[in-house]
Amino acid sequence: MKKHLFALVIASLLASTAFAQANDTIAKVKASGSVTMGVRDSSGALSYTLGDGKYVGYHVEICQRIIDNLEKAAGKKLDVKYTSVTSQNRIPLTENGTVDIECGSTTNNEARQKQVAFAFTTFVEEVRIAVRANSGITNIAQLNGKNVATTTGTTSVQLLRKNERATGVDFKEVFGKDHADSFLLLESGRADAFVMDGQILAGNIANSKAPGDFKIVGEVLNVEPIAIMFRKDDPAFKKLADDTIAALAKSGELAKLYDKWFVQAIPPKNTKLGLTASDATKGAWANLNDKPVEAYAKK
Repeated sequence: MKKHLFALVIASLLASTAFAQANDTIAKVKASGSVTMGVRDSSGALSYTLGDGKYVGYHVEICQRIIDNLEKAAGKKLDVKYTSVTSQNRIPLTENGTVDIECGSTTNNEARQKQVAFAFTTFVEEVRIAVRANSGITNIAQLNGKNVATTTGTTSVQLLRKNERATGVDFKEVFGKDHADSFLLLESGRADAFVMDGQILAGNIANSKAPGDFKIVGEVLNVEPIAIMFRKDDPAFKKLADDTIAALAKSGELAKLYDKWFVQAIPPKNTKLGLTASDATKGAWANLNDKPVEAYAKK
């Protein structure tokens, strides 16, 4: 009986330790010796693949700086693993511990804050519309009767429908499984427009076969804070991530990283997006916070 009780106590302790580690990233990576970064295949200059398992981008590089400090906190060099996530699975994979830190193009909003946590905002996005340059489409009203592409698991078409200029505009949604797939719908003529974050549109256009065949048009549909994401209820790791970003902002390195990925030529084609930092993005760097998109809408 005593042996049975002892075994139950040990099992309970092991279970509680595992549960604690699940929400303690520093302890988790120290025990495992590895950290898993959630990355995107085609999220513009924020996070994209060069092939052969290599990922680059503004948020990927910021995450690498965070992981440098995570290694210091864990007291060891970590094996960095990459998991490609989509708009549909990024939150579940972060919640369940498959991904330790998600370095893509995720909008920080109130609904998501109930499931995951966000670091300080490092990029403020403007949602726009991409079309073929010869389409004649220049505004929302001209989308009436058209096929509009968006990526499954994103909020862009919802924003389009809510826009006051979309009143009475009847369009059909077509869905891509990721941003590259959504752009392919536009590129192949199966969609007349692609609604998404402006930098994602610019990144896909820049890396397309004929960048001059496409343009970004129309009204700004929304302004959204985009942030690096990780599990909830892990104050030590959130502080580590926020402190890393704060140090990058204070030193001016954050602005240099932005310039590297959004203004200067980037691989693999050495194309330039030419997207200088918006006033909203500069404001986020000057007043670091993790406010959701709803706070921006209240301004």
